[in-house]
Amino acid sequence: MGFLKIIIIVLLLFSSVQADTIYNLVKIPNLEIHNINTLNGVKYLKPKKPFQIGLGNNNVTCLNSNKENINNKFSLVKKNFNKYGTKFLKEINLKYVVLCENLSVAGINTAGVPNYLMKTLILDINFNPIYFERVLHHEIFHIINDSRKELFDEKKWINFNKKHFKYAECSTCSDKLDLSLLKNTDGFLTEYSMTTPSEDMAEIYSYLITDSKLLKNLTDKDKILKNKVSYLKNQLLLIDKSLKF
Repeated sequence: MGFLKIIIIVLLLFSSVQADTIYNLVKIPNLEIHNINTLNGVKYLKPKKPFQIGLGNNNVTCLNSNKENINNKFSLVKKNFNKYGTKFLKEINLKYVVLCENLSVAGINTAGVPNYLMKTLILDINFNPIYFERVLHHEIFHIINDSRKELFDEKKWINFNKKHFKYAECSTCSDKLDLSLLKNTDGFLTEYSMTTPSEDMAEIYSYLITDSKLLKNLTDKDKILKNKVSYLKNQLLLIDKSLKF
């Protein structure tokens, strides 16, 4: 009985040390490992219970997911992250992916919260399944953009648009939230891409990774979109020449 108690104590201490180590790495409480056996070095984490970090407009909250739900979604998440090699992920400073539900920032629901300084991307695995895979890459682009701002010139990007067009002050300052593909692109793939230059880039990037054939067909008819795609590809290849589009 004494030996069993020792084993239980050791396991509890190990679990506590592991949790502390994860917190020191990503600064998010209540996390545990979901999967770390990956070819590209991505470490997948999950909350044991709901967490909240930050204050005010930077307040991020998310709920823990049940085992069945997270296992059902994980293969899809991993398949999409496997599109990226170790070198590229290192260049953009992304290593940890946190899988949770009902993710929000300052009370506003969101698909993901990127933080390249912590090498972390928090994802809502319950986000709309119609757009889920594309949204993963949309959020990855925000990591790319945030970590390599010098490569993505927003003034140059704005000049690709028609002269009369103006973006909103911020992505949440607009009612343009629809992620479905526009029938008439005219330089923009979705309504949401009209909010800010960075969201515009992220939307194009998401199609570039998930449906490059469709994007090619659209750019053959849309000169503005073609210029944007060309610019984005050229800048991305400056990070890693082995990227495949």
